Amino acid sequence: MTEALRADCGRCFGLCCVALPFTASADFAVDKKAGTPCPNLGGDHRCGIHARLRQEGFTGCTVYDCFGAGQQVSQVVFGGRDWRTGPPERARQMFDVFPVVRQLHELLRYLTEALALAPARPLHAELRALLTETEGLTGRPPEELLALDVAAHRQRVNVLLLRASELARAGNRGRGKNRRGADLMGARLKGADLRGADLRGAYLIAADLTGADLRGADLIGADLRDTDLTDADLTGAVFLTQPQLEAARGSVGTRLPASVTRPAHWTARLG
Repeated sequence: MTEALRADCGRCFGLCCVALPFTASADFAVDKKAGTPCPNLGGDHRCGIHARLRQEGFTGCTVYDCFGAGQQVSQVVFGGRDWRTGPPERARQMFDVFPVVRQLHELLRYLTEALALAPARPLHAELRALLTETEGLTGRPPEELLALDVAAHRQRVNVLLLRASELARAGNRGRGKNRRGADLMGARLKGADLRGADLRGAYLIAADLTGADLRGADLIGADLRDTDLTDADLTGAVFLTQPQLEAARGSVGTRLPASVTRPAHWTARLG
């Protein structure tokens, strides 16, 4: 992934810690309304408990990624103007724009990965054109971003991503199960052969995928909260994101595609 699609908190005004709401639960220790700063946010826009988020009950923060939207909104869309020092109207507008740009940056992340898929080469021209168009949208003025039909744009991108996925999985299909959007919560899939499977949007919450073969599987939008990926093989899995892995459980034996990194808390749980 390009650096522009990686969160750079040093160039952001803590937007995810202010713009987004959360509810006291297993993921968050307190309630917070949208547009209200998190109590852990410091005056320097940095998290005061960043190194202890899981221990302090803010696991939800550890599995969130803005894909670089924070610095894009802070430094480009709003030209480096801090929401703390401007009028309330600008702060509200910034908080409303942030989720829009976050969605666009997520699409950029998927389009960038699709362009790296050799089997999807016949689609590269279309993918590149849509990538350029989406990049252009992220720099639009706030008023235009708020008026943007993100759902319609996402659908256009999704159609192309699905075609890219089908091409990428064609040579590694194995049993090639179509489990798109399937309810697999708590499913016992230990050692399952899911090579090239379509798991787009599947609910795999707390599923046991220990030692499962997920090579070449499409995991876009799959819910991997508390999914056990111990010793699973996700080599070549497409559209797998870092937040999905951060929400799951795994081990040093879990094999991953090059586009993501092994979560630190996986190692901490071993032994």
